[in-house]
Amino acid sequence: MSQMDELQRSRILACVQAFCAARYSREDNVPCQIEEGLFLGSVGAALNKSALKDLNITHILTVAKSLDPAFPNDFVYKKIDVFDTPGTELDKYFDECFNFINEARSAGGGVLVHCFAGMSRSVTIVVAYLMKKHRMCLSDALSLVRGKRPRIAPNHGFLTQLANFEKSLGGNIQILCL
Repeated sequence: MSQMDELQRSRILACVQAFCAARYSREDNVPCQIEEGLFLGSVGAALNKSALKDLNITHILTVAKSLDPAFPNDFVYKKIDVFDTPGTELDKYFDECFNFINEARSAGGGVLVHCFAGMSRSVTIVVAYLMKKHRMCLSDALSLVRGKRPRIAPNHGFLTQLANFEKSLGGNIQILCL
């Protein structure tokens, strides 16, 4: 691919992202509460400063490429710079994300976990967090999240990582799913 083709591709991608961000800002701009102090959403939710403040969200975990903090003076941010592809090893960031979520919650604030669409990367982090924190099996954690935010769809690579994570948790986790 020539340098001109790459430049044109980058510009088109930036336009598509801007269009989608504007759409999410209009149509999907309220964080979904998963449990006390834990919220899930899209880039639209991360751009809704008044809703973030109203929900006592103090920390924002961004799990996406090319999304910079919108309000760096108002919230504590952590960015996991990953693509939404089946080959992305999101599981290597689980502990880092869990620590950030726990930091926010133990300080009495809330945390928004978001990616671009709020359907795959951020969902994977929240599901893994629930599995570890509450010793839930994968199917129960997915059901809980889907009950709060119906539009979820982790890619098949992330689902495989979650299944492996479930196995790694071991113990009596499966008993909770009977």
